[in-house]
Amino acid sequence: MWTRTSPVLSRRRLGARLKRLRERRRMSVEEAAPKLDVSRATLHRIETGGGADVHFVRSAMDLYDSYEEELLELARAGRRRGWWKIYDVHDQGYIGMETEAVEVCEFQLSHLPGLLQTESYMRTVFEANNARWTEAEVANNIIVRKRRQDRLTDAQAPLRLTAVLDEAVLRRPIGGVEVMREQLRYLLERAELPTVSLQVIPFGPLPHPGMDGTFIILRFAEDEDPDLLYQESVTGSVQTEKPRQLRAARLAFDRLRSEALPPPESATFIAEVAAQL
Repeated sequence: MWTRTSPVLSRRRLGARLKRLRERRRMSVEEAAPKLDVSRATLHRIETGGGADVHFVRSAMDLYDSYEEELLELARAGRRRGWWKIYDVHDQGYIGMETEAVEVCEFQLSHLPGLLQTESYMRTVFEANNARWTEAEVANNIIVRKRRQDRLTDAQAPLRLTAVLDEAVLRRPIGGVEVMREQLRYLLERAELPTVSLQVIPFGPLPHPGMDGTFIILRFAEDEDPDLLYQESVTGSVQTEKPRQLRAARLAFDRLRSEALPPPESATFIAEVAAQL
């Protein structure tokens, strides 16, 4: 049973609620920041999920003339350590958000989604992309990724995965033939889970909406938590909840799903690729 919570989402909720209180008082960031003894940059960081302690929150509630006990609880929760931190895993802000998400919509152009990787496959990826990691660091990152995968089969707090893969993901033999053959068999097993929808876009003469790169949309259970668009690159990651970017990402994902093979045909396609190895 999944019992972990995320301080990242608590900080995000706290920031959004503090921003709403400020705006309700018709105060700009420029007006509020000096009255809270912080810089404009600091106030912006807090309102966009950077977190704040209970002392700041009390000052903000006084300034905005609104007392909400839950804001103090969010501040305390936001200061707690994420469950993945005990493994000394330093991600780019993604794990904390996925921990509280109810659905992951993921398009992959280069490698398999982490939630669907075998241990051998993920080890190959970790070692190739992080040449300076020690064996302990690789092992800890594998543990965290496998624990994230547990939510696909958790009855109390299931995570739904809707994944679309470019054919290149299946054709690239990461780890060698044996590792990839095992990975594709595992992929077919995971595709049978009620929480997993898996589709493949075969090679074709025309480009598809995902040619510019991989992206993930996280969805949450509570209405107050907007969807989050997440994109990684070699220099870092970008997260946004801006409506315009989210609309574009949702449209692209819907188009990718419509152009991909349906799940049953995708499973047949994966099996054929595995047989060719």
